[in-house]
Amino acid sequence: MSLKLSTGLRNGMLNATGFKEAFTAGVMYIYSGPQPVNADAAIQGTLLGIVSLNAGSFSFGSPTNGLNFDAPANGVISKAAAETWKMIGIAASTAGWFRLMGNPSDNLASSNTLPRLDGSVAISGGDLNLSTVAIVIGTPVTIDVFQFTLPAS
Repeated sequence: MSLKLSTGLRNGMLNATGFKEAFTAGVMYIYSGPQPVNADAAIQGTLLGIVSLNAGSFSFGSPTNGLNFDAPANGVISKAAAETWKMIGIAASTAGWFRLMGNPSDNLASSNTLPRLDGSVAISGGDLNLSTVAIVIGTPVTIDVFQFTLPAS
């Protein structure tokens, strides 16, 4: 597992913005290749798809089709059970990593202020497990489970 929290997310969690609030109505991008060195870094790899509510059109600054989380329990927060997180493949390749972003405008360049969470993608044993990592153009991919755990120590 290789979750990486941006400086903006970590500072927000230690200040007035919690994880749930930081990612309310957010979006997830899935890329090919290896993750950047940290979540503050600019993206690398090919964008394979944009995960939004029911694969709907997403625009930063608007809550429409943004992703949400349920209330946390026992140090774990999960994707909203009532939501269908889905993407449609826009490029063909092997999924390698994801970036979850909050809803402020994110140009994917280097930033140490934006809330971001990067992680690995796999069929099993990844930070995000998909039924297949072979992304095909025009093919939907649904995320059934997504959780973030804040350890007790």
